[in-house]
Amino acid sequence: MKVAVLVPNIFDHPFTYETDIQLRTGDYVLVPFGKSNLVGIVWNYFEKPKKKKYKLKKIIKKLTVNSLNSKTIDFFNWFSEYNLIPKGMALKLHLQSNKAFETINDKEYENYFNYFKPKNFKLSNEQLKVLKELNSNTDRFRVHLLQGTTGSGKTIVYFNTIKQKIDKGYQGLILIPEIGLTSEFEKKFKEYFGFNPAIWHSGVTQKRKKIIWNGLFKGKIKVVIGARSALFLPFNRLGIITVDEEHDQSFKQNEGLIYNARDMAISRASFENIPINLVTAVPSIETYANIKKGKYSYSRLLNRYKNAKLPVHEIIDLKKYKLTKQSWISYKTIEKVKNHLENGDQVLFFLNRRGFAPFALCKKCLNVYSCPNCSINLVYHKNKKKLLCHYCGYKTDLIRKCKNMEICELVFSGPGVERISEEVKKIFPKYDSLIFSSDTMNKKSSSDILQKIVNNDVQILIGTQLISKGFHFPDLNCIVVLDIDLSSLGYDLRGAEKNLQLYHQLSGRAGRAGKPAKVYFQTYNLKSDTIFKITNSDPFIFLEQELNLRRRNCLPPFERFISLIITSKNEKKLEKESFRLKEYLINNLNEKILGPINAPIFKIRKNYRNRILIRAKKTSKIQISLSLILKKFKLQSGIKLIVDVDPIGFN
Repeated sequence: MKVAVLVPNIFDHPFTYETDIQLRTGDYVLVPFGKSNLVGIVWNYFEKPKKKKYKLKKIIKKLTVNSLNSKTIDFFNWFSEYNLIPKGMALKLHLQSNKAFETINDKEYENYFNYFKPKNFKLSNEQLKVLKELNSNTDRFRVHLLQGTTGSGKTIVYFNTIKQKIDKGYQGLILIPEIGLTSEFEKKFKEYFGFNPAIWHSGVTQKRKKIIWNGLFKGKIKVVIGARSALFLPFNRLGIITVDEEHDQSFKQNEGLIYNARDMAISRASFENIPINLVTAVPSIETYANIKKGKYSYSRLLNRYKNAKLPVHEIIDLKKYKLTKQSWISYKTIEKVKNHLENGDQVLFFLNRRGFAPFALCKKCLNVYSCPNCSINLVYHKNKKKLLCHYCGYKTDLIRKCKNMEICELVFSGPGVERISEEVKKIFPKYDSLIFSSDTMNKKSSSDILQKIVNNDVQILIGTQLISKGFHFPDLNCIVVLDIDLSSLGYDLRGAEKNLQLYHQLSGRAGRAGKPAKVYFQTYNLKSDTIFKITNSDPFIFLEQELNLRRRNCLPPFERFISLIITSKNEKKLEKESFRLKEYLINNLNEKILGPINAPIFKIRKNYRNRILIRAKKTSKIQISLSLILKKFKLQSGIKLIVDVDPIGFN
């Protein structure tokens, strides 16, 4: 008999094989493919018949594991069509490797059966009310937003909902936006549930991934806490999905296979007919729009846990309290911080820029050092004594020569967290400080560092946006925002939304233990409404204004954007092909086509980049039409096309 088998490869269709084995849709099989053998899945439709007759290869064997259910297959088909990703590549997200199917000793699962006494968490009346709302209609698909003030105890509330599902024999998935959050989040999970979750992200070893993959398949693992890719794991009986910090743009995969994990999680919940909870302090504009339409239900926690007060905001006018030369902290700010430190408060200086300085230039030849592979400046990292590119990873030594072969005399312009750290150590020599960024917190020692901060062994933190994401530091009662003026600049249509989310989350790190807390904003622009918007205690007010602005200008979520990124190492060839593609689209697609234009970051990893933007009605089935059109369009060699459905950034 003939059988359709999808293999984890670049193809958008299954391949036809012959077999004498009794098979059904969803069965895992080992098949010959090219010069190797691959694990594939018996799919629910055949490839289109080819004019030329080929000798069909035979299936080697059926694997002795449970079949993939039809709901998940339907989800993979939809995921592929929506994001214009080949179905074989969608399957690759699911299949780890042939090794995933090797026999696992039951002892390997013991880590997930270790039970210990959980802590007793008492819920407030407000939390109990929200929990009741969260637990309604959980026997079917529904999307529910849990919006709560930072520090209001959202996590414990939705943990309760997950526990109810687990107690009924279901599995749970919690998606979180950052790998750096997993250690603290895992600790909180174990305190509440009394057992270990499975942790899934790119930093997990292949051996551990194999154990988790099999453990989920066999129903031996109850809960996964993971990054984007956890969504594609083979759950035996998935009963609930939670997306924590649903607004976070880290859920968008921007390289390789491009998709938004939050949106795909909602779709998977729909196919599985299970509930999904979105959790945040400030919802994304898309989520808010769906609440307004009545598509999503929602609950709100307006009070902090144990009635802790939100921090008070104070503006420091840099026109009045001027910065001295080579200083980025006002003397007025220093006075305020000293008072906090003397009172035993932890202090955070916030600057969303890694490294020492974002610009390095030569005083002699006036050359600004940029990346040879990307059209951006190199960032000086003093700790590493290197100039680094934050896009491609290029690094170089500081010693450079001018055109006349003299040694360059470098000047570093602008502050990064390393520069602020140096200044802080000079101003406050009696206090321990550390930098809190992706450069320092993705290390094995991050758990130890977090514990030091919690214990107040470190009194001053200098942090990037990473610190705003879900950490609980009980003694942090003073935050100084150094770059509020710069954060309000740029070309990003989502800039205002991002700022609101970032600074709400950031402010929420302060005063969580009940002690009075303050957030100071250094600014030259007292007339700007940026600070007013981001410090308003009710984010729904801003979101309503932003939604009306988007509606008037026909911007997402009221229209669908699809971004086509055309790349090539040959700049002239790129320009020619970009215009040829645009003309082809105009002639074959009845939608508004904008561009091509050079991407704001024109070159990344030696590839020049142009963008074409397609605008379409939300109701149109643009992906189906576009997919057919792009399959017929033949790109010249050396040209690559990347499709980004629902882009959130335009770099």
